[in-house]
Amino acid sequence: MRLLLPLLVPTLMAQAPVLKPGDPMPPFALPGVDGRVLGSGSLKGPVLVVFLSTQCPYVKAAEARIKALASAFTGRLTVVGINSNESESEARREEGLAGMKARHAAQGYPFAYLKDEDQTVIRAFGGLCTPDFFLFDGHGKLAYHGRLDDGGGREEAVTRQDLREAVEAVLAGRPPSGEAKPSRGCSIKWKG
Repeated sequence: MRLLLPLLVPTLMAQAPVLKPGDPMPPFALPGVDGRVLGSGSLKGPVLVVFLSTQCPYVKAAEARIKALASAFTGRLTVVGINSNESESEARREEGLAGMKARHAAQGYPFAYLKDEDQTVIRAFGGLCTPDFFLFDGHGKLAYHGRLDDGGGREEAVTRQDLREAVEAVLAGRPPSGEAKPSRGCSIKWKG
């Protein structure tokens, strides 16, 4: 099996759709930590979808920056967090709704946090890691898919805030400038 894994990963990645700039937001309706189902059809204006995890050290290192960004654009940008990691195994129980609810409360996320239990949403978006950021303009078209900033896991190392620049461009009615750098983080924990 060890020899097959390098062969399987590129095959699985090739099968995942990759959203391109201008593609519409894939539709979804997912349960949230608040007990309600939130559907993509109810989201208005520019929307930022962030794929998160309760256990990933990259997410934990970026949480304060993600919350600050969401708070800075309150009323002008809708932010939605989605957890797509499997939560059936003992090692991943914290990735389920109960663990998500605890993390949401402890961190004071200023946005909805939803569970993609069957992993159809992460597949539709083509996301591969946490955190991963998908910014859609006011017409529901993908404007930016990439990293939060250039700091990696360290806030003190940030010199460029890629996502903030993209949000500001979208809010000003412009496409984000420059080439988006991919997100870095923990791989999605796929089922079975």
